[in-house]
Amino acid sequence: MAMGGRGGPATGVMAAAGVATGALTHAIAAMLGLSALFTTLPTLYHVLRWAGAAYLLYLAVRSFLDRGEAGDEAAPAGPGRLRAFWRGVVTNLLNPKVILFNIAFLPQFVNPSLGHPMVQFLVLGLTLVLIGLAVDGTVGLLSGRLARLLRRSRRVARGLNIFSGTVFTGLAVRLVAVAK
Repeated sequence: MAMGGRGGPATGVMAAAGVATGALTHAIAAMLGLSALFTTLPTLYHVLRWAGAAYLLYLAVRSFLDRGEAGDEAAPAGPGRLRAFWRGVVTNLLNPKVILFNIAFLPQFVNPSLGHPMVQFLVLGLTLVLIGLAVDGTVGLLSGRLARLLRRSRRVARGLNIFSGTVFTGLAVRLVAVAK
């Protein structure tokens, strides 16, 4: 939502595609058993949690520093589409809750008596990725369209950046405080 609000509808959809790519990476890691490392090495989980919080704070500072110039429709303010994609990937890869979800939740639905477990992991992971992409892509698209309308005012554009920064800060604090 924040990326769509800052960069427009296409940027929001690209950020959603990045988040989906990160989710697919986590699903494949779980399928291969790599996510289980976090259960045996809890320090690795904490390092990832703090790195994720630091990255979210970095995004928050960037949002707060953006002066909210009212841009024309052809060149919306904010990150480029490719940058939005990679920010979505990194944000999702550094999200320990996604790792925990893939470690704790996804395996409950894999039943070896129904066929090859890796194929089941892949089907479940792809299903989650596609549902997430549909939801996040819609949110990114709609927030981008709404922000485009609101950005005609420099004051509103600045407010959107402050809102984005506040959301990123809140997510970082929650990541550090709650996910222990």
